[in-house]
Amino acid sequence: MSGPGPDAHAAPPLGGVLETGLYVDDLARAAAFYEGVMGLVPMLADERFIAYPVGATVLLLFKRGSTHETIAMPFGTIPPHDGAGRLHFAFAAAAADIDRWRAHLAAHGVAIEGEARWPKGGTSLYFRDPDGNLAEIATPGLWANY
Repeated sequence: MSGPGPDAHAAPPLGGVLETGLYVDDLARAAAFYEGVMGLVPMLADERFIAYPVGATVLLLFKRGSTHETIAMPFGTIPPHDGAGRLHFAFAAAAADIDRWRAHLAAHGVAIEGEARWPKGGTSLYFRDPDGNLAEIATPGLWANY
């Protein structure tokens, strides 16, 4: 009888990153930015969080300090979590829209802190949300898989 094959301990494949969570001090202020400037529409919200669909992923905004206790629901539990500091995340955008995004951010008074034109052809615009998180809008040609 032979033992497990060489891949017996390999992790099963993943299909992508489903959620990105940010922790914000003022949920209403963050909602005004993500809805008013970024054009997101909430799909679920309560006093401690807002969930925004963004393509095939979900951007979760949590009121900092509101998730220190386990959340019990009829269908399961969510363990405690929280975060601090200025985080980084990126939105994907079509290359044809990068100039529109640059103008749109400027029209809303959002300063672009950095810009990169990547060797594979992508462009990234970097800016801050109201909580100081570093947001990025990136076009294809940034990574080998994007």
